[in-house]
Amino acid sequence: MKRVAAVLRVDFVEGSVAHRLRFGGGRGQDLAKAMGLRAGKTPTIIDATAGLGRDAFLLASLGAQVTLIERSEEMHRLLAQGMERAEREGGQFREIIGRMTLLKGDAKDLIPELSGEAILVDPMHPERKNSALVKQDLRQVRDIVGSDEDAGDLVRLAIKHARKRVVLKWPAKADPIEGVQKCTHQIRGKTTRYDVFMIG
Repeated sequence: MKRVAAVLRVDFVEGSVAHRLRFGGGRGQDLAKAMGLRAGKTPTIIDATAGLGRDAFLLASLGAQVTLIERSEEMHRLLAQGMERAEREGGQFREIIGRMTLLKGDAKDLIPELSGEAILVDPMHPERKNSALVKQDLRQVRDIVGSDEDAGDLVRLAIKHARKRVVLKWPAKADPIEGVQKCTHQIRGKTTRYDVFMIG
């Protein structure tokens, strides 16, 4: 019997996002460190490639004001629905969503008009040799948004406009994006690395 793919939805209240919220390790997490969240420092953040909104939600849960940018009409709709559901949940969820602002459009057009201390760029990652390793929801996102051929342009533009830092979230073993300057430093996890470009 053929398995029907689950309908993609953005869920901040249950599943992996809620688990990470409860047990994730706060500001000690690689993403938080890469973005510059530390004791007494909470930068304003632009998430230039919002996708499922998980990183933005985590950063907002740690106190950051996060502007999410999503250019895909379909992903933007799913994000808006997910944020509405979390807001209706009330309590801690409403408080976190209150620090998230969702914009629809191309980050390359919007970033010059925004003022972010730190910009996160998490483009679609190169296809893995073994596609079975890629979680179903991420495969579904790829089907919706495509492969982000302009990732290099976006990173370069972000470096031009961020006030303090740009962070590229990229597979741990993948080559650097062609045409992008060498990063200042990296934070490496098992499967993901954060290339940090400090400004000024």
